[in-house]
Amino acid sequence: MAPNGKLEPTFILILENNLINKKMKNIKINYFRNSLLFGLIILINSSCERDLSDEARNATFSKTAEVFTDGPVAMGSNFYFPYGPDANNPVGSKFSAWSIDENVSYKGNASMRFDVPNSNDPQGNYAGGIFRVDGAGRDLTGYDALTFWAKASQGVTIGEIGFGEDFYPNKYMTTMTNISLGTAWTKYIIPIPDASKLLNEKGMFRYSAGTQGTNGAGYTFWIDELKFEKLGTILPLQASIMNGNNITRSTFVGVKSSVTGVLASFNMPNGVNQSVIISPAFLNFTSSNTAVATVNDFGVVTPLSAGTAVITATFNGQSATGSLIINCTGSYNNAPTPTLSPANVISIFSDVYTNVPVNYYNGYWQPWQTTLSSDFSVLGDNVLGYTNFNFVGIEFSNPTVNATSMTHIHLDAFIPGPIAPGRQLRVIVVDFGANGVFGGGDDTRHSTTFTATTSTPVVSQNWISIEIPFSAMPNLASRSRLAQIILEGGDNSILYVDNIYFHN
Repeated sequence: MAPNGKLEPTFILILENNLINKKMKNIKINYFRNSLLFGLIILINSSCERDLSDEARNATFSKTAEVFTDGPVAMGSNFYFPYGPDANNPVGSKFSAWSIDENVSYKGNASMRFDVPNSNDPQGNYAGGIFRVDGAGRDLTGYDALTFWAKASQGVTIGEIGFGEDFYPNKYMTTMTNISLGTAWTKYIIPIPDASKLLNEKGMFRYSAGTQGTNGAGYTFWIDELKFEKLGTILPLQASIMNGNNITRSTFVGVKSSVTGVLASFNMPNGVNQSVIISPAFLNFTSSNTAVATVNDFGVVTPLSAGTAVITATFNGQSATGSLIINCTGSYNNAPTPTLSPANVISIFSDVYTNVPVNYYNGYWQPWQTTLSSDFSVLGDNVLGYTNFNFVGIEFSNPTVNATSMTHIHLDAFIPGPIAPGRQLRVIVVDFGANGVFGGGDDTRHSTTFTATTSTPVVSQNWISIEIPFSAMPNLASRSRLAQIILEGGDNSILYVDNIYFHN
């Protein structure tokens, strides 16, 4: 077959007139030969057609570059999805923050307008969401950047802007953070880490903007001419995992971990080196000992046996800085199974009992909290996993819990890694008071601290069963509007928690 996919004239069969007079045997042989050639031609053509058909199917995804010019471009009818309440923000974004402004534009007749609400707005304390193609995704392999023009009503810093988030599986997210916007139109460029992977991308744009830099006051910013481009002047530099650090995690067989802190830097057209947060799927991961732990394309590590494995990565053929060192100590032991009657328990988190409604198990209260969630399940037992633990808030305020008939709070905690001398674990229980709302002026709380010198010591590699009687919490005499449990005292290590409940 020729490079253009057409058949070369390998055989040319000419039937001379005098062949008609040849013997029947020769005619049959020629007939067989011609039939074989004809069949071969059909077979090759069919094969070429199948190959071309497959290529055609792969090429059917739109290569449209524009996302917004004077309006959304080829996005479909249902494309904007604001962020709802989640573990990072129990209030959620303001659903009406985004609109089309026909009075302000960089080019043409309209722009996208984002009205960031005040931090105390009951409809949402920030602006954020995604723009996802309603239908088949786009082929972005021919581009190397997402570009846009933007300005704001005042000098502000936007927390996050990027692309690749479609809510599932968010495989190729790319985010630029802390974008400084002024009052004049300026062009911004977000590099695509590896365009060859974006064959069918639906996540065209994502943003998250709060009021941390404006003391809680709202503001407005505009974006126009949002599109993908092939600039040809972006140079990939270095990538890193675990924020470039060599992090050791003590874990157990079946307790999965995730590679975090994935960054990539690029030399931009203006000569500045720009770092962006990227999804692990842009990298290629390797385990130094696959008998101990394996790692998939999403950077999820599964320990298989006792031992040590070092997880590393490459980006564009270059080694990424940082590593995740998995120290698997063997089989995982579940927390002790509770034996109390369900009639005597109000459960916040346990597989043994029915849990009350919980807003979140990790409020991620910025800017001080570093704790990230890494929940897991082993042998059918669900466990709250916290990495980079310094403190974490668990809230169950809708509705609050009336624990006046309960006498104790119980929880099981496990610290898999080594602990420093004097390590403490503090348990804080919060009541929202008669009005049942946070910060209403009548909130009460009580803190109980455990160390290696108390009756419930803070130890490593063993479950710590914590029992605190309400009789030891004079500040919570009512406990009719319990709404929060806060765990403090971490040193940015790992903490597992199970079986959190009030009981009689």
